[in-house]
Amino acid sequence: MSKPKIGFYWCASCGGCEEAVVDLAEAILDVVEVVDIVFWPCAMDFKREDVEAMADGEMVACFVNGAIRSNEHREMAELCRRKSQLLIAMGSCSHTGGIPGLANLYTLDSLLQSSYGDGVFSNVNPDGVLPQAHIQRSEGVLELPVLDHAVKALDQCVPVDYYLPGCAPPVKLILDAITALVEGNLPPKGTVLAPDIALCNDCPRIGSKPEEPFITEFKRPHEILIDPEKCFLAQGIICMGPATRSGCDHACIVANMPCTGCLGPLSQVQDHGAAALSAVASLVASNNEDEIAAIMDQIPDPVGTLYRYGVSSSLLFKHAKSNS
Repeated sequence: MSKPKIGFYWCASCGGCEEAVVDLAEAILDVVEVVDIVFWPCAMDFKREDVEAMADGEMVACFVNGAIRSNEHREMAELCRRKSQLLIAMGSCSHTGGIPGLANLYTLDSLLQSSYGDGVFSNVNPDGVLPQAHIQRSEGVLELPVLDHAVKALDQCVPVDYYLPGCAPPVKLILDAITALVEGNLPPKGTVLAPDIALCNDCPRIGSKPEEPFITEFKRPHEILIDPEKCFLAQGIICMGPATRSGCDHACIVANMPCTGCLGPLSQVQDHGAAALSAVASLVASNNEDEIAAIMDQIPDPVGTLYRYGVSSSLLFKHAKSNS
């Protein structure tokens, strides 16, 4: 009997999700024994036309990582959706928009100007030329993808069956997802393939988190010598653990760094950043409006801190049109 066919594709992301698959190490041999990887352009010589030649639904599943930022990303997302029975949003960028989604705080024109025009980046561009979709050269017409005006999560462009969260997804969650796929033991469609409990619930430092409001000052990790045994919030360091899914084996916590929220919100949460803000604000030790404002003002880059991975899927942006 032929093995089920699966694929992997990479849109707007850093490549960490592809590294996570490689991090399966020798376990990848167990994977290829039970599935046939028929599309993985990052690792093997597959072309777009190879996928176009497939029958619709020929792949049992396709894992798509990265946010949707250009017409090329949208076209490939639509193609992978059509050619696979199950489409899995892999990683924070595909799941909730990820760090690329922070670009939604700015206009596309301002981003291009800062990169190619009068910004702080090093470039030699005296004429201020911006990337062009089409340009004529003696060899023919050169074509570049057209950037959308908003960065979107995968499900803002095509229907998604499952979500595999994380930046990058933990190896265990990847293996569990592939195992469930092969064994036909998948949960209901729409499920995030990670525990639906907050990271705080099984955090090794939970015992040192005070019960009553206690924060009088916020600090950044580099500003203090972090106690490796004590709750980060108890030390005045923002930690997204109260509002973020478990499933990462507390990798950052074990490395003595606070959770940044990459596994995304719990199933009942509509807005990850708002949930984190509520959790953190409830710990501020003051009932005075001015004092509370002064303490909260100590959080540097609050959007980048509380919405690091979720601007695209926040209540403000998640209804952005797919062609915007």
